[in-house]
Amino acid sequence: MGGNSNTMMLIAIIVVIGGMMWYQSRQSKKQKGKVEDFRSNLKKGDSVATYSGLIGTIEEVDLDIDQVVVNSEGSLSRWRIQAITEPPVVPNYVSDEEFEKEQAVEAESKADETSSPDADAKASEQSGETETAAEAADQNEEAQTGEESDAGKNENKTDEPTK
Repeated sequence: MGGNSNTMMLIAIIVVIGGMMWYQSRQSKKQKGKVEDFRSNLKKGDSVATYSGLIGTIEEVDLDIDQVVVNSEGSLSRWRIQAITEPPVVPNYVSDEEFEKEQAVEAESKADETSSPDADAKASEQSGETETAAEAADQNEEAQTGEESDAGKNENKTDEPTK
């Protein structure tokens, strides 16, 4: 009985390994097809890079002999088409200040979409406060930004008798 279970485990492992090999082969064929399509559709003016790191634009394509001429900053060079790949993606630089401004604008637009004066007024009535919907919206906005000034804190306090 123990030998039968070991045989089943061995068969299961072989099936899993076979499935993984088939999946990897399929993914490799898809990737190779994409590369072949890219290389066969090259035309003058396309941005390219070589595997050795040269970045430039296509000047001439000769698919009969599998060669391309690449212009890199005014210098022409001939390459085998197998050495050509897509150019690297260069991310745009965004300074910290610009990023923070974008985040603040996005947060403000989300706050405008999610908060409505009617919902704020109902919440105020339920809590026993008698503030207007505009005051509630202002407080909601300040709470989301988390940047209340000392002057802003003093303005929002109500005159309550001390006990």
